[in-house]
Amino acid sequence: MSVYTIYGGLGSPYSMKMRAVMRYRRLPHVWRQMRGGDDAVFKHVKAPVIPVIQYPDGSWHNDSTPMIFALERLHTERSIVPENPAHAFLAYLLEDFADEWGTKAMFHYRWYRERDQKQMSQWLAFDRLGGDGRETVLSAAKMFRDRQVGRMALVGCTPENAPAIEESTRLILAAFEGMVTEQPYLFGTRPSLADFGWFGQISQLAVDPTPQDMMRAEFPFTFRWIAELDDASGVDGVWGEPAPAVRELLTLAGQIYFPFLIANARAVAKAEETFTVELLGRPYTQGAFKYQVKCLAELRAAYAKLGGAADALLAGTGCLEALSGA
Repeated sequence: MSVYTIYGGLGSPYSMKMRAVMRYRRLPHVWRQMRGGDDAVFKHVKAPVIPVIQYPDGSWHNDSTPMIFALERLHTERSIVPENPAHAFLAYLLEDFADEWGTKAMFHYRWYRERDQKQMSQWLAFDRLGGDGRETVLSAAKMFRDRQVGRMALVGCTPENAPAIEESTRLILAAFEGMVTEQPYLFGTRPSLADFGWFGQISQLAVDPTPQDMMRAEFPFTFRWIAELDDASGVDGVWGEPAPAVRELLTLAGQIYFPFLIANARAVAKAEETFTVELLGRPYTQGAFKYQVKCLAELRAAYAKLGGAADALLAGTGCLEALSGA
């Protein structure tokens, strides 16, 4: 039987996202925890980041969203894209929100506090080097920790930005906490790419010490929902109307994600190295990235193809104006 091979890591939100997608879709695959000797797989892809997935045809891929849509073209059963075009766009928007903003929560909580830095650097080093000796693991953990902490300002995870990141995280988790006891998933009783996008990021919050404590205390059902979605191969559901959490998340995207994307795009257009934008009433500053300019352009292009089909769902969230370029 032809199978996919996922080279990933338990500490990688995108690896966990893609593994959960393939489990739900019942696509035959092998999970391979990346080890020190597996770095050769990176020669097959442009960016040396995980997960790297080898398809049954021998090709190699490692960008989660394009892979999700490629799998949709290759396999028709158990799709994770809602049938309604407007709902499909909203799911794509919310997945992008998770991938590009939700990852800041993951990175912030993992590397901001001493307790998280220590445990997670050691665990991540163990994942790669377990069996090579305790001192080898601890030495690698220190080097990895120093590198990741040193990158925090570049991606906006600074002490000054911490309040905005942590407030946005609680608001997002609150939206899911209100949903999961009433409706299994964002677009019905089957998971969409939006559910899996947020699963990837939240799966890391549910493991790291500080955010895990927060989730257990404040968002216990979301904590359990994440554990269940990790393997939803037994779920058989139908598409339905968007849960109220969809509008809550869209409103947060209008308050947080689109202002962030637009400020970044303006900075890149002016060849500025950094930008500052007000998010949730707080200043937020980080380096400008061309990749997020592409994200904004692709969201706007996908929205334009709808011909207004999603406008009623987007109205009043703050997303509509950003998508139309108004």
